[in-house]
Amino acid sequence: MSSIEELIKKLTSRGIDVTELLLDALSMQDPEESMRERIAVAEKYLSEAKQYIDKGDAVQASEKAYKAAEEVIKALAEKHRTPEYQEFLREGRWYTYMLGMASKTLTKELGYWVLDGWNTAYDLHVWGFHEGKYTINHVKVSIMKIEEIIKEAKKLF
Repeated sequence: MSSIEELIKKLTSRGIDVTELLLDALSMQDPEESMRERIAVAEKYLSEAKQYIDKGDAVQASEKAYKAAEEVIKALAEKHRTPEYQEFLREGRWYTYMLGMASKTLTKELGYWVLDGWNTAYDLHVWGFHEGKYTINHVKVSIMKIEEIIKEAKKLF
């Protein structure tokens, strides 16, 4: 294993999302490229969520679905240069409240599919992942909204 792979493994084991760090760094240097990468990562997370559904793991499926929507909101905020994206540039990182605010800013411009997707994702994050209250059937229903936010966002890129 290379030293880079070892470093990534160490960071991941400490709860640091290396992909997110790299995407945030790319966003500060090349937002156009970052947007495309974020949509690709969102699709990857959605695919992983579906794999967890197939395995019967509602908790991990919920978190992967949330991560998919999170990347879409960030990509759309970058594309539309929202005030929340500007705050991200100043702060150097995205906070969850900023994503919620961005979803509302974007909804005014793009439509309620943005807010529906974000609200569904956040609901999965809290009740499916953190609280572990949702069953696979609950997650399956929510996944449809996550698929929709990705599909609609892809039309804009």
